[in-house]
Amino acid sequence: MRPRAIEVRPIDDYRLLITFTNLEKRIFDVKPYSKFPSFEKVFNNFDSVHISGLSVAWENGADICPDELYYESVPFEGGAEIW
Repeated sequence: MRPRAIEVRPIDDYRLLITFTNLEKRIFDVKPYSKFPSFEKVFNNFDSVHISGLSVAWENGADICPDELYYESVPFEGGAEIW
């Protein structure tokens, strides 16, 4: 079973710092989603991101598939301030 998101923070350059149930922290880049109409308002209110069920979502209802959140993100190496 894939890990699910338990915490999310918006960070610089339209990326998300996500903590998963296995306590792994990963960075997900949301910029490629800018081509989808449902994400148009996301970029205007990016900080409204929150955990919603197995995924993350924004106030306008846009969300990202839980599999994509994990498999398309990269490990967060930590250390440097990123927000």
